[in-house]
Amino acid sequence: MSLSAPSFELLPPDLSDWRAGNTGTEGVWHFDAGLAGHRVMISALVHGNEVCGAWALKGLLDAGVRPRRGSLTLAFCNLEAFDSFDAADADASRFVDEDLNRQWSSDRLEAGGTRERRRAAALQPYVAQADWLLDLHSMHEPSAPLTLTGMQPRNLALARALRSPEHIVIDAGHKDGVRMRDFGRFGLPDADPASDALALLVECGFHGDPASRTVAQDQCARFLRAAGTLDDADIARALPGWLQADAPRQWALDVTGPVVARSEDFRFARPFTGLEVIAQAGTVIGWNEGEPVVTPYDDCVLVMPSTRQAKPGVTVVRYARRRAL
Repeated sequence: MSLSAPSFELLPPDLSDWRAGNTGTEGVWHFDAGLAGHRVMISALVHGNEVCGAWALKGLLDAGVRPRRGSLTLAFCNLEAFDSFDAADADASRFVDEDLNRQWSSDRLEAGGTRERRRAAALQPYVAQADWLLDLHSMHEPSAPLTLTGMQPRNLALARALRSPEHIVIDAGHKDGVRMRDFGRFGLPDADPASDALALLVECGFHGDPASRTVAQDQCARFLRAAGTLDDADIARALPGWLQADAPRQWALDVTGPVVARSEDFRFARPFTGLEVIAQAGTVIGWNEGEPVVTPYDDCVLVMPSTRQAKPGVTVVRYARRRAL
């Protein structure tokens, strides 16, 4: 099913003042407090049409934010894709050659070839040195914000400590490649002695919704406070209005499996936007090359359904069970 894109009301920021970076890598800024503390990284524009995170990073830089302890790295990731942004065809600027957020494995980083793999290799040293990572994203369809923790309980604990957003997705990633938030130490199980790194990926809402910028700013402030990078007084002074109200409650969404498109011929039975709870197992939610796609259990939650990037091997929706936290 081909859907017309919702209107894109959040225009991209002007990054000309901040494009060069201060590290020798375009778009990457690094600041060190000279005091012991977490090495924090916040990344944005992993996809060129996900501009809410770029607004948040620009806001941090415009405000002159510096870490009170530890270090802070801010990275505008896929600038080449961002440069092609056109609100009339925003999906086209998601990437240039291939999805940057599927290139975070040693074989792909070493292989190079595509522009996204070369960019991932340039960013790799900054991701590898971080011990706290916040990766800011947005969604193809209008939907409530989500935090993605991976499978590690330590990340779920951090997401709960942040107290927002309401829904926390616990998932193992995608079959078509490794995400930045699962790279290196971030992907290690809690039992591994080297598993001292924390990573959250936040889907801040629909790409073109101005509210996604508010979510991105709120998540930055919460993350920097939790890491000890900034104190409450720093946030109140430098980032007034960024912190929003806590979520009234939080839910864990335990992903049990994906639905992967066989081709572009995938369509949903109705226009799902995400977090729908399908009461009865066996309910037809769509068709994959004409074959019915059915829910595997009662009260099945649909996570981030979208056909906008449907092609062989791409996840178009994930199934999850919901539990209160």
